[in-house]
Amino acid sequence: MPHGKDIKIISGNSNIPLAESVCRNLGMRLSNADVTTFSDGEISVSLFESVRGSDVFIIQSTCHPVNDNLMEMLILVDACRRASSGRITVVMPYFGYARQDRKAKSRDPISAKLVANLITSAGAQRVLTMDLHAAQIQGFFDIPVDNLVGSLLFAEYYQKNVINGDDDFMVVSPDVGSVGRARAFALRMGLNLAIIDKRRERANHSEVMNIIGSVEGKRIILYDDVVDTAGSLCEAARALEVKGGAKEIFACASHGVLSGHAVELIENSNIKEIVFTDTIPYKGERPCDKIKYLTAAPLFAEAIERIFEEVSISTLFR
Repeated sequence: MPHGKDIKIISGNSNIPLAESVCRNLGMRLSNADVTTFSDGEISVSLFESVRGSDVFIIQSTCHPVNDNLMEMLILVDACRRASSGRITVVMPYFGYARQDRKAKSRDPISAKLVANLITSAGAQRVLTMDLHAAQIQGFFDIPVDNLVGSLLFAEYYQKNVINGDDDFMVVSPDVGSVGRARAFALRMGLNLAIIDKRRERANHSEVMNIIGSVEGKRIILYDDVVDTAGSLCEAARALEVKGGAKEIFACASHGVLSGHAVELIENSNIKEIVFTDTIPYKGERPCDKIKYLTAAPLFAEAIERIFEEVSISTLFR
């Protein structure tokens, strides 16, 4: 892959504030591009400056509206490829369609693989993302994928603002599938780990069955990658208090999808505070006081700079 002569950062409409913040951290501006729609809803892309020979980074989360944002990204990639850019890196702070990463039952699609194929076929030569729902999605691509970890941001936040040397804290994984992620976070924080075992009857509905580990009298940090409807998270928080005897519940997740009545559920739950990164912008009215956001812009900016300079970014995972 040819090395670009300079950096050009282009943003779709999914998360313009994050893209602008990344540019500020890099000391540059967003490239002049226009992403709009025709009257029938088709996406129209216009690039108003040259990207020939440049290392182009397209920042676009595939959050709501998922399909529109995905098509914007694919068309932006195609536009840059046809404009003779040196290299195209798709920066996906949030990778949508990641939850269908295997055939859980007969006749299921593997949507994550399909989206990986689309991005590669469009002309992307590298992908930069954060906290993929399943680590094996990296293997769905035939191009390099750098998967940043949000636990760096959360660990710093909790150590400075919440824990303050208190040894009553404990990390809890809200389900068995998130154990690896929660274990790495617990090790980073120097805390013990407990696990919630639950049975999912259907999508976005779950029943908490058991708590593996003693949480009685502990202050809990529930750690996950995505909060969608918040039903599972709030059920887990309630079980930790009612069944487990936990003293206080905090929560964090890299991606706050917050669909449906998620904000209302969080507001009425026993969760004291939940922290997200800004990989997905909150587009409604101001969220409830329990919800806080940490910016991932400095992390993405450093990764972009290191990719451009052909320097290892492995230090960003430690």
